[in-house]
Amino acid sequence: MTREDVIAVILGGGRGERLYPLTKDRAKPAVPIAGKFRLIDIPISNCIHAEINRIFVLTQFNSTSLNRHIVRTYHFDMFSNGYIQILAAQQTLESTDWYQGTADAVRQNIRRFLDIGSKYILILSGDQLYRMNYNEMLQKHIDNNAEITVAVLPVDRDQVKELGILKTEYDGRIVEFKEKPQTDEEIASMEIKDGTLEQYGIDSKGRSHVASMGIYIFNSNILKDAIGDKLDFGKHIIPEAIKTRRVYAYYFDGYWRDVGTIRSFYETNLELTKLIPPFDFYDEKQLIYTRPRFLPGSKINSCMVESSILCEGSIMTECIIKNSVIGVRSIINSGAVIENSIIMGADLYDRVKDQCSSATLIGIGRGSIIRNAIIDKNAKIGCNVNIVNEKGLTKFDGDNYSIRDGIVVVHKNAVIPDDTII
Repeated sequence: MTREDVIAVILGGGRGERLYPLTKDRAKPAVPIAGKFRLIDIPISNCIHAEINRIFVLTQFNSTSLNRHIVRTYHFDMFSNGYIQILAAQQTLESTDWYQGTADAVRQNIRRFLDIGSKYILILSGDQLYRMNYNEMLQKHIDNNAEITVAVLPVDRDQVKELGILKTEYDGRIVEFKEKPQTDEEIASMEIKDGTLEQYGIDSKGRSHVASMGIYIFNSNILKDAIGDKLDFGKHIIPEAIKTRRVYAYYFDGYWRDVGTIRSFYETNLELTKLIPPFDFYDEKQLIYTRPRFLPGSKINSCMVESSILCEGSIMTECIIKNSVIGVRSIINSGAVIENSIIMGADLYDRVKDQCSSATLIGIGRGSIIRNAIIDKNAKIGCNVNIVNEKGLTKFDGDNYSIRDGIVVVHKNAVIPDDTII
């Protein structure tokens, strides 16, 4: 097996409604994570480590910032055959519609993929946080003489109702699929046999089911027939393929998180502030790559900082920061308190010395308090602002901010005037 045998296709996703308002002005894979990265950096970095260097990214909604990030970040050696191509939805003689689902996105570009002549096509999602050796998955696919391989994750029974659940035999062959089973009878019927995980070197730890991770390998010669006129891989293609094709599971037991909702995005980011985080961005052997910005180190002037991530180019003065992620170029002024929050930072610096001489300066103004919130990029928070969800709302949409699951999300480029209470 060589690098020429496989190409990767990263699905850019649809409207990203569950991640709104973070997807109001950007595609899901372009959403920042961990202060300085973007979600698209995760699958691309995994591909680079696996020496899979022919990568396609399928985009549709609000794709400008995603396209710009990829073009600025990833440049392969001109003497190699590597590339990353962005394929936006477009009208053709065969189709005049937007992508109607994950499978439809692949179908509309399938001629381009098959013309390359690779034996295998790796299908990836653009909104997940994990680290995986795709070569190991590909080798299992080959060893099983599989036509399709699905990456699966052991899960507890109480997680089953929110996931696509697969039933496998001892040899890993998938025999049944149910999307988010709800009844006790359905859930019980999808339990894997005792000892299944152990034979793959995985401690079950009481986990009784395996869930699809939305990561697939297809033999190129069956992809077109397998897709047919179906719209979605998880809901349509895999359940149908199980009946007639050799579909196998690749068991994965590392960290994996779908960050497709505001709640999961918020919790995933704050988990990174732990002393020993569940996902390690500090692993030098398997780095996550992103665009180099050539910014100076952060400047911290008489601040109290506890269990937080501070990204480069930030300036913090006489403030308190606890259990938070502070993104690049963040400006946090004196008297500000940031707790359990994500400050995404900025694309540029405002060149005004006094943060409260104007209501339109990027950063966090003096005396402002931000708790349990997400402040999107380039937001301009005035002085003495309280963003604490004072009314305890679960869901709300305003001009400059939204609330999801009780988490206040200040919109990208929003202006919050002095003395505002949210």
